[in-house]
Amino acid sequence: MKKRTLALLMTTAIAAAALTGCGSANQTAGDIVSAAETSGQMRAEPTGNEEDSKENGAAGTGQNTSGAVYKVGIVQFVDDASLNQIEAAIEKELDAKAAELGVTFDYGDYTYNGQADSTVLNQIASELIASEVDVIVPIATPAAMIMQNATEENQIPVVFSAVSDPAGAGLVADMNAPGSNITGTSDALNTEAVMDLIFAADPDIKTVGLLYNKSEDASKAPIEDARAYCEAKGVEVIEKTGTTNDEISLAADALIAGGAEAVFTPTDNTVMTAELAIYEKFIEAGVPHYGGADSFALNGAFLGYGVNYEELGTATADMVVDVLVNGADPATTAVVTLDNGIATVNTETAGAIGLEYGMFADMCTELKEIVTAKEFE
Repeated sequence: MKKRTLALLMTTAIAAAALTGCGSANQTAGDIVSAAETSGQMRAEPTGNEEDSKENGAAGTGQNTSGAVYKVGIVQFVDDASLNQIEAAIEKELDAKAAELGVTFDYGDYTYNGQADSTVLNQIASELIASEVDVIVPIATPAAMIMQNATEENQIPVVFSAVSDPAGAGLVADMNAPGSNITGTSDALNTEAVMDLIFAADPDIKTVGLLYNKSEDASKAPIEDARAYCEAKGVEVIEKTGTTNDEISLAADALIAGGAEAVFTPTDNTVMTAELAIYEKFIEAGVPHYGGADSFALNGAFLGYGVNYEELGTATADMVVDVLVNGADPATTAVVTLDNGIATVNTETAGAIGLEYGMFADMCTELKEIVTAKEFE
C-alpha cells in the first residue's frame, strides 16, 4: 500500500488553520482537539450506517462480527527502513486476519507518513479524527505522542508500534496497565548489551562517540545509560547531536575528528534516516557504528541491535485486531515487548574496517548478517 503524505492536506493548510498550529506538538494537538469539537468532528459512538456495518457494535460483545468494517489509521513518523518494514508487516497481518475473521480492516485511505514534521503529524491527527477512524496506529515515539494528545478527549483507541520507552515518554502509566486509550508494542533497547559488544570488539577502547538527536524522546534514556556505562569504565565520551541530515553528517565528521574509536546511536529516527549518507565516513575512518535497530546495519553501519521489526509490526496488528474485534481495552492491555537481543552485522562494513565479530554469537540471542541496501527485501 502506498503511503500518503500530507501534500494533499498542505493545499488546504490555510483553510485548516483552525485545526493546526506552528507551536509545539502538544500545543498543536490540543488545538486539533478543540477545533474538532467546534466543527462537530469529534468522534462519537457508531451511528447510522457505521453502526450497521459493525452489526450494532458486535466487537467485544460475543456477537458475530462477520462483515464488519473497521477504519484503521496508520501514521508512520518518517520514511526509514525499519519503520517501512513495520508498516508493511502491519498491513500484511491485518489482511490475513481480515480473511480469517470475515471482516474488513480499511487502512487504504487512512495511511500517512508524517515525514518527521510535527505540523504535518498534527494535520494527520486532525484528518483521522474527522474521518472517524476506529483506531490509530502510530509508528515511532514522536508520532505516538502526537496521536495520544489528539485523542485525549475523544478516546479513539491508539495502538502504537516501535516506541522505545512508553512509560518514560509519558504515553502509558505502566507497561502492564497503560491506564488510558493507548497501548502497543515497544522496541525497548538493551543499551548495556550494545555497549558490551563495543567493548568485546575492542577491549582497549579509550573513546566512545554518541550520535543522536537530543529532541527525540527515544534517545534520552539509552544515551544516559551509555554515558554512565562508559564513565564507569573510565572511558571518554564524545557526544554530538543533530536534528537534520546535514547536521547529523557534520556531527559524524566531528566525532571522527574528535578521535571516537566507536560510535553508538540508540533507536534514533533522525540518525537512521541519515545513515546512508554517513556510513562511508565511518568506514573510511575505520570507526564502527553501532545502532539500536537492524536498519542501521542495512544502511551501512557496522552493527544494528534490537528487535525483529517485521515481528513487531505483526504483533502490533494483532493488538489492533484484539481491540477492534474482541473489544480489548487499551487501558488494561499490557504493552508488548519482543526479544531485543538480535545483533545484525553488515558484513561489507565489517570487512572494510577489518573488525572481527564472531564473539558476538555468544552474547546475543541471534547473530544475523546483512549487506548494505536501502530497504529490506
